Amino acid sequence: MLLISTVCVLPAGAEDLTEDRIDSAIRELDRMAPELLQRSGVPGMAIAVVSGDRVRYQRGFGVRALGGGEPVDTETVFQLASVSKPLAATVVAGLVGDGLVAWETPVFRFLPSFVLSDPWVTQTVTIADLLSHRSGLPDHAGDLLEDLGFDRDEILKRLRCAPLSPFRITNAYTNFGFTAGALAGASAAGMDWPDVAQQRLFAPLGMYQSSFRYADYLSRTNRAVAHAYVDGVYQPLYERDADAQSPAGGASASVSDLAKWAQLALDEGRYEGEPVIEAAALLQTQLPQSISNPAPTADGRSGFYGLGWNVSYDDAGRTKLSHSGAFMLGVATSVTLYPGLDLGILVLTNGAPYGLAEATSQTFFDLVLEGAVQDDWLSLYFGLFSALWAEERDFMRDYSVPPASPVPSLARPAYLGSYYSPYYGPLRVNAGSTGMSITLGPQSMTFPLKHWDGNLFVFETTGENALGLSGAEFVIGPSGSADSLILERYNKTGLGTFSRRPDPQQPCQSWGQCAE
Repeated sequence: MLLISTVCVLPAGAEDLTEDRIDSAIRELDRMAPELLQRSGVPGMAIAVVSGDRVRYQRGFGVRALGGGEPVDTETVFQLASVSKPLAATVVAGLVGDGLVAWETPVFRFLPSFVLSDPWVTQTVTIADLLSHRSGLPDHAGDLLEDLGFDRDEILKRLRCAPLSPFRITNAYTNFGFTAGALAGASAAGMDWPDVAQQRLFAPLGMYQSSFRYADYLSRTNRAVAHAYVDGVYQPLYERDADAQSPAGGASASVSDLAKWAQLALDEGRYEGEPVIEAAALLQTQLPQSISNPAPTADGRSGFYGLGWNVSYDDAGRTKLSHSGAFMLGVATSVTLYPGLDLGILVLTNGAPYGLAEATSQTFFDLVLEGAVQDDWLSLYFGLFSALWAEERDFMRDYSVPPASPVPSLARPAYLGSYYSPYYGPLRVNAGSTGMSITLGPQSMTFPLKHWDGNLFVFETTGENALGLSGAEFVIGPSGSADSLILERYNKTGLGTFSRRPDPQQPCQSWGQCAE
């Protein structure tokens, strides 16, 4: 059944967006939200609507965890995933307003260990470059290292191996690039990131349930549990510790806390009439800094990225600030603000990202701006997200159907031994009673290998960025044994080749060394 509203409200512009109109949309949203939640299958959701200097609506729906029964309320703490980014950018804006750092400060001045493959870019890249994803780093650079158990310092160190796209021309979404930019700000303040966020933003606003530490999230009695989406059902299977990328994805908060931050963002850095963040510094976060989605046609509309914000414009030319957060392990969140309307909505959910948060936000703004819901947004977003996650596998082979007559593999000794990648580190191919396996990463994660065809084996990927089966292809040298091993999942940017050689003690020092 389509959730199409029949409430009769005339379309509005900024000049006639009255409190009655907003109240009418809230009443309709309050009726529709439980239906959206039920249709989605997500266990729980919390919503807040802010208008300028006050919270117009906040409510929890559903449960914190399947099987637990405890209800979600406005104080339930959710992991925010990438909604952490505009929150973190607000913290850095506070440091900019305090004069401790500038948006155009080169990152190396306060984070000298952050080195990229191009020395000139290393010396030039600024906090603004990293918070707007225009550094040239590849899309999601470092995320797979996090999945393998590398800590933040080691991940940032290994980014020097990553090949760069044109600096300040290319936009590529990078959690660890963003993290480095925020850490440079914290270093300028002489504090750890979670502490500077607490001092500069959370404490002044009374956001007492907010933190950039995973341990703080775990300590909350009233917290939502992540639910992955497996075989069409949401299940509480995993935990997601995002401390390594804390500024980019590691925040947690209740919807009542986030409503305070949204009020500040809409009121040019003021909260309850008192200045907290300098207006000029905060405004820079809300301005386009890079083109994130070029217009597909001459009469199309491009999308932009600010500093931690997606910046776009609707059909009436209104500025729209937004950001979604997504953990495939079980979290989906959304924030949408219309500064010109002095209006925003926050939606937090404890289910993997298949469109509930975005559909709820779009439903609300349809009610406000159009007077009725314009489409079945939940179905549309579910289709869009399903297609998006399927596209993530496009660079990999299809392992859904095994070969009818696979070529036999060589004898095991041809494959066994030590391999090394300057980016991913040492890898060991082992033999056991049930077959071969690979051991990889600082925690010696073990991945069983299954023969596929010839010298091609497959293994099951793991972590937040798992894509199911990936190829592990041995390249055989003149001696009849493997000279190298290519892990398909880890080779999208050419860094997933492991050479058979003694294990060096240090990761790469330059892109040239990485490319050997």
